[in-house]
Amino acid sequence: MSESRSLADALVFPYLNHAATMFEEKYASREDLDNGMRFGCGLPRGPLTVIDELGLETVRDALAARFAESGDPRHRPSEVLERLIADGRTGKAAGRGFFTYEDGEVVADDLTPSTGGAGAAREITTVGVVGSGTMATGMIEVFATCGFPVTYVARSQEKVDAVAAKIAKNLTRKVDKGRMEQADVDAVLARLTGSLERESLADVDIVIEAIAEEIGVKNQLFVDLDRICKDGAVLATTTSSLSIADLAAQTTRPQDVVGMHFFNPAPVMKLVEVIDQEHTGQDVLDTVVELCKHIRKVPVRCSDRAGFIVNALLFPYLNDAIKAHEDGAGLDEIDTAITEGYRYPMGPFALLDVVGNDVALAIEEELLAEFGHESLAPAPLLRDLVAAGKLGRKTGEGFRTY
Repeated sequence: MSESRSLADALVFPYLNHAATMFEEKYASREDLDNGMRFGCGLPRGPLTVIDELGLETVRDALAARFAESGDPRHRPSEVLERLIADGRTGKAAGRGFFTYEDGEVVADDLTPSTGGAGAAREITTVGVVGSGTMATGMIEVFATCGFPVTYVARSQEKVDAVAAKIAKNLTRKVDKGRMEQADVDAVLARLTGSLERESLADVDIVIEAIAEEIGVKNQLFVDLDRICKDGAVLATTTSSLSIADLAAQTTRPQDVVGMHFFNPAPVMKLVEVIDQEHTGQDVLDTVVELCKHIRKVPVRCSDRAGFIVNALLFPYLNDAIKAHEDGAGLDEIDTAITEGYRYPMGPFALLDVVGNDVALAIEEELLAEFGHESLAPAPLLRDLVAAGKLGRKTGEGFRTY
């Protein structure tokens, strides 16, 4: 095995193992795990498909060797690998692994989810959004473009106007490129209603909040939404780090509260993580899944814990890459090993500088607090860069200089 491939495997195999464990724990389905990483990170294949292609025995043996060396529980082969191997489900070459194959293609089996519609879904005809930042503006554009009247609430008239101006600019760019007609742009803009008052959300069918990631601020918002919104309205949050159960507890209708985690930029990224908390109603989950499909997004289901699917799988891998660099591997060496070995669209350091090192540090700290594995502790170099203000492309310097 080449040194480059060995380096890539050392970073990718723990990520694959974590995905297998998520499947074993029934945290998410195999399809949702794979779709999460494909549509949330742009990876060519999802983790369980990669394990099937490599062969479950190959992955198990490599992890076992690494676990014997490191003692890191993240390197202990997931129990599901042993179970599937014992059942003869050793991967794509055998016709069965996590998925079932015929002539090299995935075919339906007893784990394939039903394609039937969500019979219990509530009707959504009007949408409310709270917030005026990049994520909120992107979501407003998505819903209005897909035909929904959108009422959005911002803190000042300047911010209200800025949202409409940003959306108009984005859509005009599509007109200039011949991808949209001006009449369609006018129709989208006519569906927008900006407001300074949360009371304007009284009659919408779903409200999605995208305000500051501060629990006190969000808690007060959900108190207000509980008071203002009509019975049967879905109350959704785009939080990527806070407890959805805590937000639901601020209301008298926790069954209506759900996570709806879009990825940035919302008009471009296809994935939406749909997150339930203990009291979320099945009809609410069905409603949000169907709504995501209506706005041409790919919904994946999971439960309320730190990182959901994508961040929980992605950021430990990024952190491991930083530690590999601390141990002497070069930035370009690591990035190239990943892009050439696994065909990822970006190596870990290119991605970190896009995401922002401050964001990466915050997520790593959340994962450490949630799962308690010492190996999830943020790499010292990551802390140093954030402390020095080297956050990535947005500051002109991160792991590299721009």
